[in-house]
Amino acid sequence: MKAQINDTPLHIQKILIAGYRSMTPREKMQRVNELNKAVQQLALARIRKQYGKISQREQRLRLAGLWLNRETMIRVFDWDPEKKGY
Repeated sequence: MKAQINDTPLHIQKILIAGYRSMTPREKMQRVNELNKAVQQLALARIRKQYGKISQREQRLRLAGLWLNRETMIRVFDWDPEKKGY
């Protein structure tokens, strides 16, 4: 297997890969879920910093606007990211 992490020593890469291979599918999905939540928390922190004091609903809409296309945001949430901003 070709190393894909350039800033990590090879012996550490091997340990990481062995760890991932030993995980059950459920454990892998749990890890992905945890990483997604972490990314969402970082995005929410940026939204709060950028827009200041806004409602939780607006925070969630702005977060959803980062993942969903404009048409879906308008159809499902009646929220136009181009007019409201991300």
